[in-house]
Amino acid sequence: MYRKMKKPYWLLKKIGEHLKQIKNKNIHQFKCFNLYCQDESRIGLLTMNHKALTIKGVKPLCRYQHKFDNVYLFGAFSPVNGNHLLLEMPHCNTDNFQVFLTELSQIDKDEFKIVVLDNGAFHKAKRLMIPPNIELIFLPPYSPELNPAEKVWWKIKREFKNKFFESMDDLKNHITVATKQLNNQSIQQLTAYQYYTNAFWTTFNV
Repeated sequence: MYRKMKKPYWLLKKIGEHLKQIKNKNIHQFKCFNLYCQDESRIGLLTMNHKALTIKGVKPLCRYQHKFDNVYLFGAFSPVNGNHLLLEMPHCNTDNFQVFLTELSQIDKDEFKIVVLDNGAFHKAKRLMIPPNIELIFLPPYSPELNPAEKVWWKIKREFKNKFFESMDDLKNHITVATKQLNNQSIQQLTAYQYYTNAFWTTFNV
């Protein structure tokens, strides 16, 4: 009987293969290695409605606005040790992704960073200049559930449910507050999917 392999197990095999191929490249000049999961998320003035606790029989009410001004958060999160980078960007495009990669590469230049990400068109733009201490691994198409970064966005966006922001400045201030609640321990707890961490430690054994 034919049974389709579940995505996580298929990905575990592929991730392990990718990591071995990367390890065999000429990257021995780097002192350490790390695995990051990368993604982008939009946050804006449009009110995000959510469930709320009220007295039985009383419908919850909150202020609402129908505005579409927004910013984008670019993030990279390590399931290995919780290291992370978050940048607020005005647009989700190749130029801003290039800025993000450059900033990520500057964090511990002796660390070789393996970045797992989706197949967004600007992630594969020909004019991108991938820094020498970064290698990209692309997820299977249409598989957001395989990217642990989604769990980080879920945690951040909980802080924006049923909230009304008068202006973009108010929104950005709240983004600062919400992201400052994250630390290496909380990032690792959210993102340490076993099929990533097992593949990493099996390959690099560091």
